[in-house]
Amino acid sequence: MTTQERKFVAYFRQFGKVKAANSLGTQKAKVTKFLEENKGRLIAEHTENEVKFGKTRPALTAAIAACKKNKARLLIASLDKLNRDMAFSQVLLDDKKVDFVCVELQAATREMLKMRMVFAEWEAEKIGVRTSAALQKLKKQGVKLGSPRPEIGSEAGNKVNSAKAQSFAERVAPTVRAILKKNRNAYTLREIGAVFVENGLETPRGNLEWSPTQVKNLLARIK
Repeated sequence: MTTQERKFVAYFRQFGKVKAANSLGTQKAKVTKFLEENKGRLIAEHTENEVKFGKTRPALTAAIAACKKNKARLLIASLDKLNRDMAFSQVLLDDKKVDFVCVELQAATREMLKMRMVFAEWEAEKIGVRTSAALQKLKKQGVKLGSPRPEIGSEAGNKVNSAKAQSFAERVAPTVRAILKKNRNAYTLREIGAVFVENGLETPRGNLEWSPTQVKNLLARIK
C-alpha cells in the first residue's frame, strides 16, 4: 500500500433490529481488525441510522465527500444486503472517483456489485413468479390464505417457502458446483460454508454467513 491508500473513511449502517453479526459493534470490530492488519489509518467514520430502507444515503454521501477531500479509500465492513440496495448503488457505484474496500470481501469491485444487483433483480422476479404460481395452486386446492385454521396456514406458508428455496438453489447451482470443484478439501458443512463466504456466495437472505443447516439444505436441493 502507498501512503495515500493507508487512509480510510469508514462507513457503517445501523438499524433498529439486526442480528449480532450485523450490529454496529461487529462492523466496527471488523474495520478495526482490518486497519491493524493492513497498517491503515482511519481519518473519519460515518454511520447511516436507518429503521428501514430509504431513498437517500446521507451518511454515505458524507463519507464519499470525506474520501475525496482527504484522498482516502472508503472502508465498508460488510456488503450484507448492500448489493440489493438501489440507493446505495446510485451513490457509490456510479461515483468512480472514490475507491472502496470491503473487509469481508476484499476482492469486491464495482463490476462485481453491479452483476450481483442484476442477479438480485432476476432472482426477485423469479421468486415472484414461483410464489404467484404456488399461491394459485393452493387456491385451486381450496386453501384460503389467512385461514383461521393454523395447520392450513402453516402448510401453505411452507409450500411457498419451499418454492422460494428451490428457485434460489437453481440459480446458484452452477456457482456452488464450481466452488466445490475448486475446494475439494472442504468436507464438513461448516468448511463448505466457509468457502461459500470466501467466494462471496450469499445466502437466500443476502447474508455472507452460512450455517451448517443452510449449507445442508442447499446441497440437498442442488443434488
